[in-house]
Amino acid sequence: MITKRHFFFNLALVIIPWFTLLFIGKKSWKRYSFSGLFIVIFEIINHLYGHQRKWWKFYDKRKSFLRDELPFSVGPYMPICMWLLKISYGNFKKFVWLNAVADGFFAFFLIDLLKKLRIIRLNRLNHIQFFIYLNYKAYLLYGVQYLFEKLRTKHS
Repeated sequence: MITKRHFFFNLALVIIPWFTLLFIGKKSWKRYSFSGLFIVIFEIINHLYGHQRKWWKFYDKRKSFLRDELPFSVGPYMPICMWLLKISYGNFKKFVWLNAVADGFFAFFLIDLLKKLRIIRLNRLNHIQFFIYLNYKAYLLYGVQYLFEKLRTKHS
């Protein structure tokens, strides 16, 4: 059974980041949505693996991937990736730095807040391992966007 706290957290986790995409612009949406969608699918696969390996633990009973991990993938992941690409694509150092800051904030601070709120806690990962789990996908995201740009300019 999902608690009210967890339900409203999931709702906010999905709605707020997607709402911000209203301000990203049509051109940026078209340019970065493929890479964003790719990384969400990749993240869902990562979450399934992490769920199976019990890398984290949700406090609500009756474990449910759809209720627990999926909102983290569907909610903030694609919008944040698209915003990071919009802000920094073309400047790899800036992209790496912004991703490190965002992933570090989540891995070292936000995860502890979520633990205090009794939503999720790390189980078989420490904060550094969780940071690496989050951050390695940034390089894949940039690579996919780079290849997408190459293919797009080649066919233009």
